[in-house]
Amino acid sequence: MDSPLSILFIKGFIKRNKIDMNEYENARFSSFNEFFSREVKKEYRPFSDNTNDLISPCDGKLTVYQINAGSVFHIKNSIYDLNVLLQDKPLAEDYNNGVCLIFRLTPSDYHRYCYIDNGEIASSKKINGVLHTVRPVSLKHYNIYKLNSREYSIMQTENFGKVIQIEVGALFVGRIKNHISSGLFERRKEKGMFEFGGSTIIMLFQKDKAVIDGAIWNNTRLNKETIVKMGCKIG
Repeated sequence: MDSPLSILFIKGFIKRNKIDMNEYENARFSSFNEFFSREVKKEYRPFSDNTNDLISPCDGKLTVYQINAGSVFHIKNSIYDLNVLLQDKPLAEDYNNGVCLIFRLTPSDYHRYCYIDNGEIASSKKINGVLHTVRPVSLKHYNIYKLNSREYSIMQTENFGKVIQIEVGALFVGRIKNHISSGLFERRKEKGMFEFGGSTIIMLFQKDKAVIDGAIWNNTRLNKETIVKMGCKIG
């Protein structure tokens, strides 16, 4: 998808996914990945000006879940608990009784994402994808067979406490392009982008740090996703 020949896929992709290219900055693309991570015109992604509003970091289909010791989450055809997702049990325990937001990006969505608040990245971690054996003997030991490549940032924010944002890629190829791994950031600023193969963002909030919109909770209880755009208010 980085090859100049990959531009041959662009027209069909636009048509198949009904993408309105009028929403995006005019550009000549030298590869499919350059097209996939294209920039949207600012007027098509307005942001709430109230810093108490929790905004969506990306376009996507959103579901929300309460976090407890037995929570498991279905993400890109894999099943995770928080310990496995973060590979850090003490850190996972910090989020007991908090909330987990899962943003599922589809091919027609905008594939860049932003910071939800002012703050500082305390640390970042990259985790490679893993494929477990699926031989019958493994059934006694694993209820997960595939763990996708992912990256996460622990962010100390001004209004929402210590937030973890996780970007999830494909099995072995993350296709996640974050601009920085530490330091200060500003609300609305671009955090990074997905190339082809990356398509889920997860956000973890500690107990009582965020109040998610009731309609999103209700939709999730009905097994429905809520369509959101980057910058819109979700809590």
